[in-house]
Amino acid sequence: MNSQEYIEVAIKIAPFSEENAEIVTAEISELPFESFTMDDPYLKCYIQKELYDAHELKIVLSGVEGMGFDVDFNANLMPAVNWNAVWESQFTPIVVDGKCTIKASFHEGLKKTRFNITIDPKMAFGTGHHQTTYMMCRALLQNEEEVKDKVVLDMGCGTAVLAILAAKMKAAKVYGIDIDAVAAISAYDNARLNRVGTRIETCCGDASLLQRNTYDVILANINRNILLQDMGTYAHSLHKGGLLFISGFYVEDMPMLIGTAAASGLEYVSHDSIDNWCCIKFRK
Repeated sequence: MNSQEYIEVAIKIAPFSEENAEIVTAEISELPFESFTMDDPYLKCYIQKELYDAHELKIVLSGVEGMGFDVDFNANLMPAVNWNAVWESQFTPIVVDGKCTIKASFHEGLKKTRFNITIDPKMAFGTGHHQTTYMMCRALLQNEEEVKDKVVLDMGCGTAVLAILAAKMKAAKVYGIDIDAVAAISAYDNARLNRVGTRIETCCGDASLLQRNTYDVILANINRNILLQDMGTYAHSLHKGGLLFISGFYVEDMPMLIGTAAASGLEYVSHDSIDNWCCIKFRK
């Protein structure tokens, strides 16, 4: 149990829908929230007490104005919570195309697949959108020959699911970067839990850490605005012929992202979609 004090921010969304809640989640994802749950008509968000800034949240939420719904929020200090118990109740195993299983250590008796990944965050820090995680894993599995013996970057690595899968697929070296220190630490620990820690290097930061012409494959499961902002950096950081896989946005955002990628010298190859979430493959 973690003794850290947390604040629960309840964002009221009118009219409420899962899609509207996902839009709000994407808007505030750069703030140091560690967990999100939907509880109609609220999106409930959890953050360490000392990291909460109501003024900053209000400014970020202003970004959803004009999107067809209204938001308001209130914040309350939470009583002590067993974060591991909360997380365990929310995390169900994911099996990708029968080839890759993403689970927690408390999941027992599961059928083994070719790649088996165990994720144990230290607090209520979940696996993200299951649809986007699934598609990014599937993209890796479908491009195995272009991952093996290559240098891979997992940008916005979170709990390092994608980094760990790339390492298990015999990537020569994998880098995981996340702007959230809790995620970066979790990624480090999970890499070792899965016995691929010697090939995964994790750090806390943003796209400014990327090195020019360094990577063969870049994975970025973040959100539309960050992807648009950093597309040029991703392109400069790829070797000629390298691949970029992006997710964390909706199908209707594809033209904007493809156009921005093209302007940075990246060629659209293909895309995947589940429940209106999208994943795009580009080549430099």
